[in-house]
Amino acid sequence: MELRPLGRSDVKVSPVTFGAWAIGGWMWGGSEEADSIAAIHAAVDAGITSIDTAAIYGQGYSEELVGKAIKGRRDKVQVLTKCGMRWDDARGSEPWATKNNAGEPITVTRNSKPDSIEVECDRSLTRLGIDVIDLYQIHWPDLTTPVEDSIEAMEKLRKAGKIRAIGVSNYNGVQLAAADGWLKSHGSTLASLQPPYSVINRGIEKEVLPLCREHGIGTVVYSPMERGLLTGKYGPDHKFPEGDHRANYKAFKPEVRKAVQNALARVKPIADQHKATFAQLIVNWTFNEPGVTAALVGARNAEQAKQNAGAMAFTLTADERQTIRTAFDAAAKLMG
Repeated sequence: MELRPLGRSDVKVSPVTFGAWAIGGWMWGGSEEADSIAAIHAAVDAGITSIDTAAIYGQGYSEELVGKAIKGRRDKVQVLTKCGMRWDDARGSEPWATKNNAGEPITVTRNSKPDSIEVECDRSLTRLGIDVIDLYQIHWPDLTTPVEDSIEAMEKLRKAGKIRAIGVSNYNGVQLAAADGWLKSHGSTLASLQPPYSVINRGIEKEVLPLCREHGIGTVVYSPMERGLLTGKYGPDHKFPEGDHRANYKAFKPEVRKAVQNALARVKPIADQHKATFAQLIVNWTFNEPGVTAALVGARNAEQAKQNAGAMAFTLTADERQTIRTAFDAAAKLMG
């Protein structure tokens, strides 16, 4: 599978991109360092050359793990990370009380102030052990800071050679247009948006995805498997361990789980036809939707990473793609 360009930037990514939230342990019930590093190595060896992480994942721990894993392999990977969620700076919007990996209370704020972005970039470069970040993204919009101020700070980092391309995450249509407009007016480009998207979570299809297609903005979508639900492993009665955020996530409500099970039964013949798992089938459908550049998929160990790469090994027909979409309509309606 060839790498795909992120919008009009010169950064290219693999259609399946390694999502490094889970390996940071935070909100996923912990992680094992050796397994996490092995997962990244296996992913890269199997053709997943892009790795997406964020400073907030494990409060720097995920970036440190990625740094260890890519040491000696930097020329083989594209590193994507994010700023804008601070646990050590009270400024910003929407303070959120939570706990770190050690179980200690922390308050996270959405902070995209220019000076904060500059500090975060330097810290991320250090943790990752690299000289330049391929794609640097603002994790969430900061309602206390004008979009244009945040984007100007990102452009300064790009001109300084610390990042290659600028992205945003979780921006709505208005915020996205403001970011893209400022960059275009200054002779630059917005490479990408990172929104949630899956066969049962189709919200971006109404406004955001068409906007990205129209303006040449790439999309790296997250949660294409709805945090594991679409693998078929979690029936209505499954119980999650303490510290796993999925216990309260809307996709894991019993009625949604039941609708997903029914849909998976309907698409099983298609998966069997391509010798694919449900996860591979769903991820392949996702990264081939019009306007989608890549799909983020996490892995906690080497075997999961190899399985994820298998999503790039086959092609669905137009009829198969429509059958899959229709099968999940009921679950998508329940998701709202």
